[in-house]
Amino acid sequence: MKTLEVVAAVIIEGGRVLACRRAPGKASAGKWEFPGGKVEQSEEPAAGLAREIQEELASLVSIGAELDRSTTVVGELAIDLRCFAAQVIGDPPVRSTDHDELSWVTAAEAKGLDWAAPDLTMVSKLPALLD
Repeated sequence: MKTLEVVAAVIIEGGRVLACRRAPGKASAGKWEFPGGKVEQSEEPAAGLAREIQEELASLVSIGAELDRSTTVVGELAIDLRCFAAQVIGDPPVRSTDHDELSWVTAAEAKGLDWAAPDLTMVSKLPALLD
């Protein structure tokens, strides 16, 4: 089974976390996720995450501590997802190249969203981070 190394930013501001809904035509369309993407070969995870956020959200971020790492099997692929705390430098993002909706949600609101399977472990940890 092939393993895909993926990184995601858990961006918290004012007791809310940034959730992004995958756009139609994208893998996992309609599912919510933390923004991020694939790590390129020879790229450090934090550097890859900063690059992905710049590409997807046109935002600069400061990458903090790793909050979670879990592997989820999706079809024929094992998704190795590393979630990092991140802080936006400057104005918060308002659009995305991969998502049709961006929403700042509380931990309780996050529970009600239809998340992509790899993100669920991190979602379960949000109450401890946001409350």
